[in-house]
Amino acid sequence: MADNYLERQMEDLQKRKNRRVAKPMLINTLLKRNRSHRGYDSSYKVTIEELERIIMVNTLTGCTKNQQILRFKPIIGKEAANFVQHIKLGAMLPELNLPAEGREPNAFIIVATKELENKWTYLDLGISLQSMMLKAVSMGLNGICIGSFNKKAAKDLLPDDYEPLIVVAIGKGIEKIELVPVQEGEPIAYYRKDGIHYVPKIQNIII
Repeated sequence: MADNYLERQMEDLQKRKNRRVAKPMLINTLLKRNRSHRGYDSSYKVTIEELERIIMVNTLTGCTKNQQILRFKPIIGKEAANFVQHIKLGAMLPELNLPAEGREPNAFIIVATKELENKWTYLDLGISLQSMMLKAVSMGLNGICIGSFNKKAAKDLLPDDYEPLIVVAIGKGIEKIELVPVQEGEPIAYYRKDGIHYVPKIQNIII
């Protein structure tokens, strides 16, 4: 009887050792930190290795029908410095002429495809962009997805058969950004006050 008791105790101990303890989820922390930065620390130079680490998350994420129709062009150094003139930031704050001089991003990722007519392209694009931004934040970097850019200038950096969809800026953000909860129907335009960038977020659960 004593032997059976000890045997059961040993089995229970082994089961507890084998049981994996779930780690706290960090997704909410990453999401809160994943804000669109329009000003960057120019002294921090993003490396090609950092951009490649961000781009490589696309080999892990899902996409519709596993088509994998997006391609990614990293841009750093002189090429990135020249490309700054081809982007516009802060559409809701035109009086600030963003990015401000000396606070421009110094690295970009052009997201491109051959499949503009594919109805799933933009669904895959959304998955890709969010995944890359979360990866950047996990690395201590920040970014912004830019839809207002010179498409010819972007296309000139790509093979002839690729079309640019969007440009992602990557860098070390210097802005202080806060989320503001709002209700349906209240203003949702982002704004700045006393050096803080405020982003209204609708409380969107349907009850």
